[in-house]
Amino acid sequence: MMNQLTDLIETDVLIIGTGIAGCTTALTLADAGVAVTVVTRGRSPQDSNTYWAQGGIIYQGVNDSPALLAEDVERAGAGHCYPNAVQILAEQGPASVRRVLLERTAVTFDRSQTGDLSLALEGGHTIPRIIHAADATGKAIEIGLLNAVREHPNITLLTGHTAIDLLTSSHQGRNRLRVYEPRNSVGAYLLDQDGGRVLRCLARKTVLATGGLGQIFLRTTNPAGARGDGLAMAYRAGVHTINAEFVQFHPTTFYARNGARFLVSEAVRGAGARLVHADGEPFMDRYAPEWKDLAPRDVVARSIHKEMLQRDVPNVYLDLRSYISQTEILDHFPTIYERALEYGVDITKDLVPVVPAAHYFCGGIRVDEWGRTTRRDLYAVGEVACTGVHGANRLASTSLLEGLVWGERAAQHIQRQLPDTASFPADEIP
Repeated sequence: MMNQLTDLIETDVLIIGTGIAGCTTALTLADAGVAVTVVTRGRSPQDSNTYWAQGGIIYQGVNDSPALLAEDVERAGAGHCYPNAVQILAEQGPASVRRVLLERTAVTFDRSQTGDLSLALEGGHTIPRIIHAADATGKAIEIGLLNAVREHPNITLLTGHTAIDLLTSSHQGRNRLRVYEPRNSVGAYLLDQDGGRVLRCLARKTVLATGGLGQIFLRTTNPAGARGDGLAMAYRAGVHTINAEFVQFHPTTFYARNGARFLVSEAVRGAGARLVHADGEPFMDRYAPEWKDLAPRDVVARSIHKEMLQRDVPNVYLDLRSYISQTEILDHFPTIYERALEYGVDITKDLVPVVPAAHYFCGGIRVDEWGRTTRRDLYAVGEVACTGVHGANRLASTSLLEGLVWGERAAQHIQRQLPDTASFPADEIP
């Protein structure tokens, strides 16, 4: 509820961010009758990492099991995964995909001629278990979720509103005796970009779903909004962050000397493409004899980097033309095909120049199995959070699934806790 005279918004739950994690949290709460305010600094709510995800989301393969998926996740995580979180992801993931994406928002994924969901293989996975919408899976998911968010009577969506800082009872409250009480989150300051004013948004529960920080690197796959805002706000509020050294570099981003980087999905290698030099020589056999080009991302990215240093070259190449039919390339990777053509590269005929680039932040705000941070009444979901699922290196196509699963779990916990959470007095926050 917005008070025009005092620039005050009061809501049950404030969610900052409109990717898969934030939207899932919002829909789950709103469906339960909770009043939710969702804010994004983007003029379009689609401005999120989710929208640009290409490859897909983990579902369930033939003869798959939670134990098998957990084994793949932990192998990729290099000994740093939190087993409890991995177990939650592996056991609850398929049900969350069915409930939210297949049933609640009816996202259209690719299917076989028999009508079954098409399952793709990606790096680090022992079996095909990834569902996708060609090479624009994130776009399909984001549009489906946002359509449901916009239509929901219990959700207020504010675009063009930048979260400046979290509000805590002890930091911003006028009552200085609050410093002797347990610290809790009570909302956020928001900059209304059109009105040029700062709003107080008071919430009984606050959820950070602001995504990653790829834009702090020179080369990244992330959109302009991935600049670490949520992490910085949490840090200033005294919230515990962990594993900040674990930044994943995606092995294959399109290389153009004077052009912007864009992701070349891992699904391309899952379909058979090989990493090669300009002369067509594959090289991943030397670094990962068993997995070859489908080794975990950290292994592939380091191998590419080493080859570039040894040969003093600015990039390596992906060879689709020798391993994937032209029809399959055009059917499965139309977005990559069109983007590469803009730079004069026909991926059905030419070698594709690629280099590693910053892709995903495996660390973040420390949260528990329900998305709770170390600050009372503050939750974090998605890439801004660190559940411990990814360890030191994320397995392909786990990020969308983690945002989905923890979005639901955070919403469920918030719903249980709201009846016992009082609204903070508005006159105490200047």
